[in-house]
Amino acid sequence: MRESQQALRDDLRLLVMSATLDTAPIARVLGEVPVITSEGRAFPVDVYYRPLSRNARLPDQVVAVIHEALHEQTGSLLVFLPGAGEIRRVAQQLSGQLPANTHLAPLYGNLKSEEQDRAIAPAPEGQRKVVLATAIAETSLTIEGVRVVIDAGQQRRAVFDPNSGMTRLVTGRVSKASAEQRKGRAGRIEPGVCYRMWSESEQFGLADYTPPEIQEADLAPLVLELAQWGARSLDQVAWIDAPPLAHWQQAQALLQWLDLLDDDGAITHHGKAARELGLHPRLAHMVLKGRALGLGRLAAELAALLEERDLLGPGAGADLHERIRVLRDGTQPRGLDPARLKAIRQAVRRLDRESDDQELPTETDLGRVLAQAYPDRIARRRKGSQPRYQLSNGKGAVLRDEDPLASEEWLVAADLDGRAREATIYLAAAVNLADLEVDLAPHIEERDEAVWDDKRGTVVARKVRRLGALVLAEKPLAGIDPALIQQGLLDAVRRKGLASLPSIDAARQWQARVQLLAREFPEDWPQVTDEALLDGLESWLAPFLAGMQRWADLAKLDLVQALNALLDYPQQQQLDELAPKALTIPTGQKVTLDYTADNGPVLSAKLQALFGWTDTPRVAGGRVPVVMHLLSPAQRPLAVTADLASFWANAYPEVRKDMRGRYPKHPWPEDPFTAQAQQGTKKRPAR
Repeated sequence: MRESQQALRDDLRLLVMSATLDTAPIARVLGEVPVITSEGRAFPVDVYYRPLSRNARLPDQVVAVIHEALHEQTGSLLVFLPGAGEIRRVAQQLSGQLPANTHLAPLYGNLKSEEQDRAIAPAPEGQRKVVLATAIAETSLTIEGVRVVIDAGQQRRAVFDPNSGMTRLVTGRVSKASAEQRKGRAGRIEPGVCYRMWSESEQFGLADYTPPEIQEADLAPLVLELAQWGARSLDQVAWIDAPPLAHWQQAQALLQWLDLLDDDGAITHHGKAARELGLHPRLAHMVLKGRALGLGRLAAELAALLEERDLLGPGAGADLHERIRVLRDGTQPRGLDPARLKAIRQAVRRLDRESDDQELPTETDLGRVLAQAYPDRIARRRKGSQPRYQLSNGKGAVLRDEDPLASEEWLVAADLDGRAREATIYLAAAVNLADLEVDLAPHIEERDEAVWDDKRGTVVARKVRRLGALVLAEKPLAGIDPALIQQGLLDAVRRKGLASLPSIDAARQWQARVQLLAREFPEDWPQVTDEALLDGLESWLAPFLAGMQRWADLAKLDLVQALNALLDYPQQQQLDELAPKALTIPTGQKVTLDYTADNGPVLSAKLQALFGWTDTPRVAGGRVPVVMHLLSPAQRPLAVTADLASFWANAYPEVRKDMRGRYPKHPWPEDPFTAQAQQGTKKRPAR
């Protein structure tokens, strides 16, 4: 709208309204426009803090506060809990424990519509309600009769992970803005009360606002929409809050994989057709491809099902084939919300007006269509008794042991919990490998590669056919290219980690020295964290692996020399100047610094060897003090300081008093500032 106003419609006026929005960033984007605030009518709300006891379970303490509020307050209660699971646990504990005139009403998104209406409706005259709600009741709904709010102080947010392409639910603390919004629910019609399940001191530590959704969301729909508008890159939009670059790049890569954007980020004809369907780009692509495969009705049903929360719930297993059967069955399954079922069937008719296919599709048809939406979530069963899978995006996934799909070798996972290490599959369909070979042929690549074989302790070269991270077929290679062997050794390093390389202690010191300078001079020095080094093995380690074929050959590797390849010649010279390996102490000895120690760099030396050294040595051009570990004659720590002058003036007299009797042969002068530094015992007087 702002871009339209600036470029196309100078007569256009914009008015932005919200009850909860942080207005300052929007006012800035719109050109520092005026902000008009209406306080509205709000009754005072008294706040009581009820922090969680140590080791207490949240549902137990919430139940206790509910009983306290029912006893001490009048009116209905609105209780904020992070999710449906906590609501069910609290409701179970309250069952049979509430007064006769008090009704219990859960409120969350997956409830049947009549149950939601019951929670929102005011309690009958002379009756009270206890509404157990998620954040759905924070801003979008008004519940009449509520004058008591109990806030558990937690919220569950959907957070997108660009590495896995999946969204996971994360439970965290509410922000101050959310806490205020929740408190305000108690003061809509009369003065109210709010119980907060945290301490008053914790209140000051809460974030001011909940992170903007754009920083945590799947950006694929937005990137497609902007491409249609003409914006192909992040910097072509005036953002209120800019999304993370990694999220943007992941969304672009997905849309290009689905042929919705071209290589330059421009929307394709296929992308325009997908956008008109009003679905997530994955599902829109699936619907269009499903029509081309002659499975348009099935694609429409899958899209309608996946746009909604799971129709049957986790108790029905993960198989989407069962959901299709329910959609096509004319009867109403017991316990199913008829309004939701009707809405899904209407969505199917909107997406597919031409097909009238009543025959139940095969399970492999289902997987074939679903793979069009989720080519990065095609899963192959790992060897072993448990139903554990590897996904084509490289991540791991697992099915519940008792799930009917657990015996399938190939699946397409549509819904996972997004855990980084091994996600749980909630919705999936079996798929036939032969269908994948045909339908996803443009995304299957054949290449020669070398991988590390731990059992053999060597590099194994093979010709493979891959769909993402999944190996569809492989055969050994004769006559191995030396470059492939090099890649195999790099693969071994990535698997084993940097700690497995020779001379790692010296390399860790080099790494800590450079990392210190990268912190102090971020524009001048490279990041050399383990993650950065492993990501860039090809640039610094690969040239030093020439002629090596087995892991044992790496014993010849000069690791520090290889790491130095990351620095240009001036940086290599500056490294010894700005972060020296050792310092000369007053006795004339050179003492090595430990940059890997906590709060490093650390210099450890006998206390008597530092007499007369009043200024604390510094590195990084004087920015970082060296931490001094002052040792006893027995080489045990006496003191740790980053301010030598202060130590000599304030702490040394006490140390001297304690140590001079224990070590009488060693000097303990009254004035350490002028005393001569020495390494050994007192000098004997001349005869």
